[in-house]
Amino acid sequence: MLDIAIIWDWLAFAVRWLHVITAIAWIGSSFYFVALDLGLRKVPHLPVGAHGEEWQVHGGGFYHIQKYLVAPENMPDHLIWFKWESYATWLSGAGLLMIIYWVGGELYLIDPEKADLSLWQGILISAASLSIGWLVYDFLCKSPLGEKPTLLMVLLFALLVVMGWGYNEIFTGRATMLHLGAFTATIMTANVFFIIIPNQKIVVADLKAGRTPDPKYGKIAKLRSTHNNYLTLPVIFLMLSNHYPLAFASEYNWVIAALVFLMGVTIRHWFNTRHARAGNPTWTWLVTAILFVLIIQISMAPMWKEDSYEASENRALTPTEQVFASAEGFDDVMAIVPGRCAMCHAREPFYEGIHWAPKGVVLETPADVARAAKEIYLQAGVTNAMPPANVSFMEEDERRKVIEWYRKASKDLPFGVALN
Repeated sequence: MLDIAIIWDWLAFAVRWLHVITAIAWIGSSFYFVALDLGLRKVPHLPVGAHGEEWQVHGGGFYHIQKYLVAPENMPDHLIWFKWESYATWLSGAGLLMIIYWVGGELYLIDPEKADLSLWQGILISAASLSIGWLVYDFLCKSPLGEKPTLLMVLLFALLVVMGWGYNEIFTGRATMLHLGAFTATIMTANVFFIIIPNQKIVVADLKAGRTPDPKYGKIAKLRSTHNNYLTLPVIFLMLSNHYPLAFASEYNWVIAALVFLMGVTIRHWFNTRHARAGNPTWTWLVTAILFVLIIQISMAPMWKEDSYEASENRALTPTEQVFASAEGFDDVMAIVPGRCAMCHAREPFYEGIHWAPKGVVLETPADVARAAKEIYLQAGVTNAMPPANVSFMEEDERRKVIEWYRKASKDLPFGVALN
């Protein structure tokens, strides 16, 4: 019989792979067109309606590119629309969010020390929150503030900081950073789906009907595209943060995220200025470095205090944890895992060079082990990923006992819960 946990983990890997591929395609095309747009030159003898041109060399050939602010006099027969990269990135990211933070919500989403939420309540908040940012942001863009781009960016930054703080009040550190990234990415993709592409379609329709397109549609799309450009790098950081406890497990992870958004602005400002041939603002390097040093300092503040050893021993187990803790073989696993893994996965790790439990996972008490059952099974049972290089000399017989325990316990779980 196929192992559900293994299949589910491979599914998560496949969706993550798809997400990375589509994100590369979207970010690559986005950065390319921003650089192209900023580098256009106004030269004599441009065609009627052309705003500028650029000559580029790549792959052994030369490319002559011209941009029209509205459109050429005659529409070409073949027109490429850059939209599917954005849509596919968001859809695959949403799928990954559901796989890891909804199905795996007991471990990765809900933090009972912050908010007393059931899993379904956490999932509801997770799903509903992603749309809030777009609704508020879109309202601001369509208000008179749309004519004040700098003020609009400041308000967008404030919205992101507030959401980061709000997420951190109810979710785990990992979920906080990931959801803030998804929140921002939703704004970016919604810009493409609801504003940029529809505006371009209006222009194309006017041209085909022989009407003169209104330049306002290009202006609106350009504003949203600029916002996307400055948000891209912080979103990448937030998506990668779940691999680094120093980023997500800090008590002030939302402040770290806020500073990362500022770093995204300084980094993109340097590139955008250079591409526009408008100078070399090296001051952005110093500001970026200062922001990064601040992030390092903040990450060294007290981590979110995991429940103490005593509190973990005494807390009530969730229904899923109870199944694993009462399954045959759990006593054997408790004799194995803390001894082989807790040198690193402890509230106070003692393995040289390890200052915080990797990914915030602690494996000291029965509640700890029952909570991380699936991860233990996959990384120290089915595979030899943990301990790294088998530094604690975990025996094959011990790995076999972990596998037997998990599989026996999984038989008593509903199908959906077994994926957790």
